[in-house]
Amino acid sequence: MQRDAQAPQQDVRPPLIEELYRAIDPFELGPIVGKAQWSWLSHPKEWVGAISNWQNDAMRWQAQSLRRFLGDVDNDEFPANPSDDRFADTAWQNNPSWDMIKEWYLFNTRWLQDTLYATPNLDDKERSLSAFWLRQWLNALAPTNYLPFNPRALEKARETGGESLLNGLRNLLRDMEHGEIAMTDRDAFQVGGNLATTPGAVVYRGHLLEVLHYQAVTDKVYEVPIVIVSPWINKYYVLDLDAKKSLVRWLTEQGFSVFITSWKNPLEDARDLTFDDYLHDGIDRIVEVAGKISGSPSVHLVGYCIGGTLTATYLAWLAARKHADKVASATLLTTLTDFSRPGDIEVFLGEEGLDFVERKMEQRGYLDGKDMAGSFRMLRANSLIWNYWINNYLLGETPRAFDILYWNMDTTRMPQQMHSFYLREFYYHNNLCKPDALVVGGEPIDLARIHTPLFMVSTEEDHIAPWKQTWQLTQRVSGPVTFTLSSSGHILGIVNPPSPTSKRKYWQGTPQKGQSSDYWLGHHEAHPGSWWPSWVEWLALKSGDKVAFKLDSKHYPKLGEAPGTYVLE
Repeated sequence: MQRDAQAPQQDVRPPLIEELYRAIDPFELGPIVGKAQWSWLSHPKEWVGAISNWQNDAMRWQAQSLRRFLGDVDNDEFPANPSDDRFADTAWQNNPSWDMIKEWYLFNTRWLQDTLYATPNLDDKERSLSAFWLRQWLNALAPTNYLPFNPRALEKARETGGESLLNGLRNLLRDMEHGEIAMTDRDAFQVGGNLATTPGAVVYRGHLLEVLHYQAVTDKVYEVPIVIVSPWINKYYVLDLDAKKSLVRWLTEQGFSVFITSWKNPLEDARDLTFDDYLHDGIDRIVEVAGKISGSPSVHLVGYCIGGTLTATYLAWLAARKHADKVASATLLTTLTDFSRPGDIEVFLGEEGLDFVERKMEQRGYLDGKDMAGSFRMLRANSLIWNYWINNYLLGETPRAFDILYWNMDTTRMPQQMHSFYLREFYYHNNLCKPDALVVGGEPIDLARIHTPLFMVSTEEDHIAPWKQTWQLTQRVSGPVTFTLSSSGHILGIVNPPSPTSKRKYWQGTPQKGQSSDYWLGHHEAHPGSWWPSWVEWLALKSGDKVAFKLDSKHYPKLGEAPGTYVLE
């Protein structure tokens, strides 16, 4: 019979002790661990069962190891996940000693995770948070991460006479200087050299952004220009990597006049910038600049990631002010407006996590982009952290040159006031999707006021803006929506140029009110290739006649060549 017990009440900690505790345990894991321990003590029968499961697994491991040493073939008692390539080297299968180490790690990993999920009395939030940090710990302890337990690294050190270890030390010292593990060869790229090379001009420079206007490549351009609101969490040139991958270059080739935001990388003096500033002096300003130069009374707005969230907010803001006609259409790329299930990043967005981020921002006036990038890398720790740890340091290899990874490491900073508002009002309180619960730029925001035609693109494998969450906007707006689901993830599903060799695909159609995302997907066939051409067909119908191209104007003259100066900060 189980005992019913209550955990002892915690004492209120003095302020100094509280600050020390927050520094040591910012995510408040200590109380969860204590609660879990007390829960198991309160359920001795279940605890004995968990220990019995470990003993049974240990006996299986011992028997398997003995059979291997006696010459039996490899027959994994505790196989790795098929997607886990940490143990792909043949030594882990062919050598009984290495196989024994691998199996020991895998069976203990599985048991610890199963036991955590079986812990009585933990709520879903506590279970999810503790499971995330347990995974981080287990990933860090993998034998492949340590030279004495990595057969591939040991063999390479022997083959090279230790040269690989010296190279690894050089890589480690270099990465320590930069403050992060290199994911690509930093020396292979230069912004304005072999990245962000589409010809254009800076036609506006303010305290928050530069506006870039790209040179036309057709005799005439569509009357309605395209205005791209890039995410300020990263730099804009993910949409202008090179001639083959550049979305902006491709749009100019289709006859469009294209403007894009190049956000300033803020420092401490920008700590008081607000989300309202990004609306007034960011998106509203670039819309004004594009309208003045092109002569068009309206623009096609394109928002990517947080730039899309700002775009959706702006559309509702314009509607509240009776100025919705400033936007002919809006395209939202991997855009969250309902943050009730924001994906894996949710683990950082509890009260404790937000307090931790806000304390860091208070010290400097901004959140360093490397901190944010580190958080996202932790969501895929084996592939985005430990894979590079092994290759860079244990094997002494230089990461291969990959433009998207270079862009990913070219991080930006987040102003304190703006980012705190964004995290709390959007992620934590989820106020954007609640009618009139969020006030931006002096107006209550209601997404249902949006009648602007929308073209939404989400990606199948997105762990930053899960597509089933982005879908929720289709059920809230009042205007027509074309929804597109692209294969791949948050970046590669968008940076998806047309190519005869492309293996990607997309689903596209018009959502109906009351439809679920699963129902919609189940009633649409996949199209091969890129979604870009279908988007341009959609835009062209709303873009007016072809007119003469103007790069700048009297009010907004050319200030310099693209890619400008802010992207280099």
